[in-house]
Amino acid sequence: MDDHLLDWLTTLDEDRLGRVLAGRPDAIAAPWPRRLDTLARRLGDTFAVMEVMRGLPLPPLEILQACLVVGERATADELARFLGVSTAEVMPWLDGLYDRALAWPGRDGRVHLASAVSRWWAAPCGLGEPLASYLDSWAVDTEGLRRLSRALGLPAQGGRRQLMSRVTAALSNADALTGLLRDAPDGTVSLLDEFAWDGPVRGVVGDRFTLPGTPEKWAGDHGLLFRPQWDIAEMPREVALALRGPDYRAPFTPEPPKLGTVAVSAESVDHAMCLAAPHAVDRAAALLENTDKTPLPLLKAGGVGVREVRRIVKESGCAEDEARLLLEVCAVARLLAWDDAAGGLVPTKRFDAWRLEDAPARLRVLLAAWWRMERTSLRRSAGRYPTVLGDDPSGETVARIRRAVLTTLATLPEDAAVASVPELVQAVHWRAPLLDRELLAECCPAVLHEARLLGLVDSDALTALGRALAALGSAAPGDEQDESVPHIERDPGLVEASVHALAGAQRTALFGADLTAVVTGPPAAELAGLLDRAADRESQGAASVWRFSPASVRRALDSGYTADSLLEDLGAAGTIPQPLTYLVRDVARRYGEVTVTTVGCIIQGADPALLAEIAAHRRLSRLGLRLLAPTVLAGAASAERTLAALRDAGYAPVPVDDTGSIAVRREPQGGRLILLPGGRVAELEEPPPFIPDPPPDPREHARRLVRTADEQRPAGQTWAVIGRMATRLPTAQQSLLGFVVDRGVRALITLSDGLTATVSHGELRRGVLDAWCEEAGDYLEFPLHEIASVTSG
Repeated sequence: MDDHLLDWLTTLDEDRLGRVLAGRPDAIAAPWPRRLDTLARRLGDTFAVMEVMRGLPLPPLEILQACLVVGERATADELARFLGVSTAEVMPWLDGLYDRALAWPGRDGRVHLASAVSRWWAAPCGLGEPLASYLDSWAVDTEGLRRLSRALGLPAQGGRRQLMSRVTAALSNADALTGLLRDAPDGTVSLLDEFAWDGPVRGVVGDRFTLPGTPEKWAGDHGLLFRPQWDIAEMPREVALALRGPDYRAPFTPEPPKLGTVAVSAESVDHAMCLAAPHAVDRAAALLENTDKTPLPLLKAGGVGVREVRRIVKESGCAEDEARLLLEVCAVARLLAWDDAAGGLVPTKRFDAWRLEDAPARLRVLLAAWWRMERTSLRRSAGRYPTVLGDDPSGETVARIRRAVLTTLATLPEDAAVASVPELVQAVHWRAPLLDRELLAECCPAVLHEARLLGLVDSDALTALGRALAALGSAAPGDEQDESVPHIERDPGLVEASVHALAGAQRTALFGADLTAVVTGPPAAELAGLLDRAADRESQGAASVWRFSPASVRRALDSGYTADSLLEDLGAAGTIPQPLTYLVRDVARRYGEVTVTTVGCIIQGADPALLAEIAAHRRLSRLGLRLLAPTVLAGAASAERTLAALRDAGYAPVPVDDTGSIAVRREPQGGRLILLPGGRVAELEEPPPFIPDPPPDPREHARRLVRTADEQRPAGQTWAVIGRMATRLPTAQQSLLGFVVDRGVRALITLSDGLTATVSHGELRRGVLDAWCEEAGDYLEFPLHEIASVTSG
């Protein structure tokens, strides 16, 4: 915990502390802190600080780097001077850093930084470590400081601290350094300029630091360069600043780069969204239906091979880029998963529920998965697409890039589109400068292409659907392993936009006498599913065409339709011409001329009378036995079930394998698996209602923390109080309970009445343990004398 941070927090009033908590909602997540020292530890957590920094635009990051360079002299005025702007221009961005507790002002006006900030930049503003870190290291002893002082023309008397102070002052003085360089060997100035402007750490030829007369040796002897390794040299921060000159100003870009735009028609963008969104839902359903029929195998190295992608493209009617994108989206949405028995990717149980939802809900499931997906399946690297569902080392960064691109596009007016992708990359970089610039430039075109396919972007302008998704911002999770994201799928803005995007989907078709069905516009998912079952899709686009044939009608009858039910459903979608009615009824009339029966097992015997007796036995009627020949019975039940029933009835059957040899099988030990006809689930349970937890109120927490700021926690009494009051616990469990109080560890406690609770972050108050209870979602009090046991949580 940073004592300077805690000292600053204690000076804040309720309104100012509320601003800090609003800027750092992670600090008041459950279990929320009850004391300022606990809050300070959370605010200073390394990973939390770095996560906040990832969401900052360029100006506050430039101020943080300037603070690191200026060091202990950093004040608002000094930072403004170093950045070459007025204090008034710096203060709004500096206040933003205060609101996030990445920086805070001390009582003397100096700016303090969270310790984790310095871990992000090894060379802030392209400058190296302070000179003191080299002079005060084991590599430079006192005699070495004396030699360096004599080389710089400084007195060599005094202690180590005096010598370091003189050397630092001399090398930090630009005028003195200029005079020193007049006597340097040729090439020294150009060598030092490379270190000063192009990086403080550079590879060198180590031998040249030992040869008299070389620029490298002269620079090393005068403390301008230091070598931590034989072939690596570094320039101290003060030397680089002196070489850059007194007029040097650190970069500061408070204004975002101007983003060139072109005018677009808002109506045309909306129309494109209403075409693309239903198409995406339709193609996702077709792709999943295809994998339901033919499991999708994976390569040994992981991912889906190109041959399988092309097969899906051919069989499902998707374009290749659609198939690549939707395979990954469906996998992240848990609509598609690996099944060992099938030997490939198959639809999951969630798919059964998904296809029963209305079309807007299905679309939102796909969009929520795409929003957190940690791959971009349409990014080209070296002219090639990556392997579908393969490992992407970029991982979470890709999801951050996706969100940054959409949030940047959301800053444009609705009737404007970005003029060029390079300008968009530059604007995104200003908003999220900690993202890898090269990866951003590589992923940006792919993100735009994916967004077009999902109806989020058209002509490089956001649609209403894209704006609703971008409004979620960085609050949405970026972890694609998170299976439940209802706050995205049920976001009111996204719900409204998804309903609008699918409102124009066509629910009727034009049936022609040439046995075709034409849908002018995007077909609704229900209509597309009906036509896909009964006809073959020939084309898609602004208008989709299906053609009926005897084979396609027979396919519909195979799925469970009758002639009347098929004609009834088709009639609900449009007027059916007479040729189509004739085709359906003609196929139905010939349907079933030949029957194929599934037989669970065959019973054979040499005595026809015995088999006739078995077939007529009342206790065996459930086996569905029927006589195929005098010595052959066919049964509907499995061989195991038939064997058991015959033995229970007093017969002595034996099982035989496919070769006719007697086979002895071990009875299964597990329970029975009962399948519904066709292996499908007839009804699905309703999901539990989603009741989101209200977000924490920063002002409420600020009021509570300010009220309790003056309370003093008794120190050093934890073990004595627990030992005296928790008399039911053995010594080891008393120690564990002490860790719940002193270290905030998690433990499971059991009370004397048998109740259990998972607790953490405890405090001792008047003979009770006041701790966070996970089951209750709040802090509760547990009397110490009633705690019967404590186990590790």
